[in-house]
Amino acid sequence: MKIKYFSIPLLILAYSCSPKATIKQEENQVTVPVSLLTLGNEEIYADEFLHILSKNRAFQSKESKITEAEFEETFDLFVNFKLKVKEAENEGLAEIDEFQKEFSMFKEDLIRPFLIKNSLQEGELMKAYNRMQEVVKASHILLQFPSNASQADSIAVFRMAEKLKSQSEAGADFNELALEYSDDPSAQENKGSLGYFTALQMVHQFEDAAFGLQTGQISDPILTGYGYHIIKLEDRKPNPGEIRVSHILVRTPPNDPVSEERALRKVGDIYTELQKPESVWEDVCKMYSEDMGTKNSGGMLSWMSTGSVIPEFERTAFSLTEIGEISPPVKTPYGYHIIRLEDKKPLATFEEMEEIIKSKILRDSRSTLIQSQVVAIQKSRYSFEENEALIDSIGVIFKNNVKNDAIKLIQSKEWKDEMIIKISGQEKSVSELMDFMDKAEQIVRIGANDYFTSWYDKFVEVNLNTAEENDLEANNKDYQLILKEYRDGILLFSLMNQNVWQKALEDSLGQITFYEENKDRYQWNERVEALIVKMGKENKTANVRKFLSDKKYQSNLEARLENTFLNDDPLAFTIENNIFEMESHPILSRAMTNKAFQEVSFDGKTYFILLGNKIPAGPKKFEETRGKVIQDYQEYLDKSLLSKLKNNYIIRINEDEKRRVYDIVTNK
Repeated sequence: MKIKYFSIPLLILAYSCSPKATIKQEENQVTVPVSLLTLGNEEIYADEFLHILSKNRAFQSKESKITEAEFEETFDLFVNFKLKVKEAENEGLAEIDEFQKEFSMFKEDLIRPFLIKNSLQEGELMKAYNRMQEVVKASHILLQFPSNASQADSIAVFRMAEKLKSQSEAGADFNELALEYSDDPSAQENKGSLGYFTALQMVHQFEDAAFGLQTGQISDPILTGYGYHIIKLEDRKPNPGEIRVSHILVRTPPNDPVSEERALRKVGDIYTELQKPESVWEDVCKMYSEDMGTKNSGGMLSWMSTGSVIPEFERTAFSLTEIGEISPPVKTPYGYHIIRLEDKKPLATFEEMEEIIKSKILRDSRSTLIQSQVVAIQKSRYSFEENEALIDSIGVIFKNNVKNDAIKLIQSKEWKDEMIIKISGQEKSVSELMDFMDKAEQIVRIGANDYFTSWYDKFVEVNLNTAEENDLEANNKDYQLILKEYRDGILLFSLMNQNVWQKALEDSLGQITFYEENKDRYQWNERVEALIVKMGKENKTANVRKFLSDKKYQSNLEARLENTFLNDDPLAFTIENNIFEMESHPILSRAMTNKAFQEVSFDGKTYFILLGNKIPAGPKKFEETRGKVIQDYQEYLDKSLLSKLKNNYIIRINEDEKRRVYDIVTNK
């Protein structure tokens, strides 16, 4: 192994925060890890450098190959970066509260993509979106449980559901059965028909069953929070996407045949009026529509998808095919509608809908299902054990005592230090569970469970999550690298802010000293007083030229120009009036130095120039260049910091390992 010591030039490492590395390292390259470099007593390995290096390069094509010079420069940057992180650690910056809080917030975001829960959520999101490619039409019969239902009641309801399924499969009319037996109030109107719907519009147990049926098939009894459902799938077809329509509404009072007849005649007359070539939809809508919220805006409604509005309206609206097409009057519980198609669009992409789908999933019962699956996987993966007898005993105590009394009573028991759960070989005692409940730092929803069971489940969930996080931190290489990258990045920022950036901004004495010692850096070239007029409107050019042609440069000339011309036409021209370096100014560099008034054309614009006194080259005052001084002072402090670190830490490079890394990124 060849080792060398070397000095590192001043460079600050900067790279992106993407969590995906693009270099694929060879598997099983070495049995024992070999360090790439050593800083002091800390060994740093190639995978960390490759992770950083891959942020801005894919190394997959010939055009993206890294040159040896680029590799050496990046390697030096990496060493500089690690030196500063090492110093930040030695200064104790990783121990301060501000760092701990910031790093904890980053960890919460960084770990999410690696968690079991995230994988399950992603699966549910994609399943929901795939289902959204279709809409299904179904009818159902709902059988609800009686109040305070016993187990026998539940079985009786289930048996009734099975009986109705059998009758329907034997030839009985499903919708007539729904009318007679369904506990869904709407069945009296729709005979159990739900119309078309797609994913995330029904509770997930109902949705799963409906999308699992073939057309014409009847489901087994499906249990939801509403009771048992029997579902008959009537149709399925591609999702038509979304449409936007406008409508004219004529309302009909319920149970009033006279008003109903009058409304029917009125909507018929409106429809006839709309057939005339000279009719204007917006005018007719404003005149006759009884939807007060939309009549003045042409009856325009929001975008709608299948299953989002009442079936009668939806059926007619989605039957329109041409933009501007107008439907005959359609009856709904609100009255009579005439509908016009305004626009339509296909189902959005998964990327566009991802956040909406996620929000809906996390709000419905699917989120509880996902959490149950997470816990089950965690328990299996981390060898979960529990002391069932002890849990039962504690449950009885909580059942018979209020919370605080129960905790005190349990803490006084001999078995308070006994194991109640074990995760990955780590035991948690009864006392730890009681402390967890007593501190009440978690949000626990009691729901259908008793008080103790809800808190015990949360205790198990929190400890399983901790076990998963610890496992990722100890064994998942990708997560380790990303976590270290962010940790080191925060430490680097803290060190640089403390020793370079903020210090340079606040050290006014240091700024002046640096300025005095480096005054030759801050010099003016020859300058000139100048008034520059850039014409905005060429029709004013002759008048401005005449006004300026016999003038000499004066500082108050700007005000005279503005008062003469801009009061009436503020856009006629713009003015620059200052002391400029002629050679570097884009307009003055085109002017003649020995002529006071002159005209210059540049980039299609006319410029008038009045030159005043010339100011010879010389040093800038500190106030004139303070910003540049601070910038240079920061660079000086950075160099000084690196110089100190190179003297304080021994840097050893494993040249064999470095060459191996170079061969990887150049595909040699």
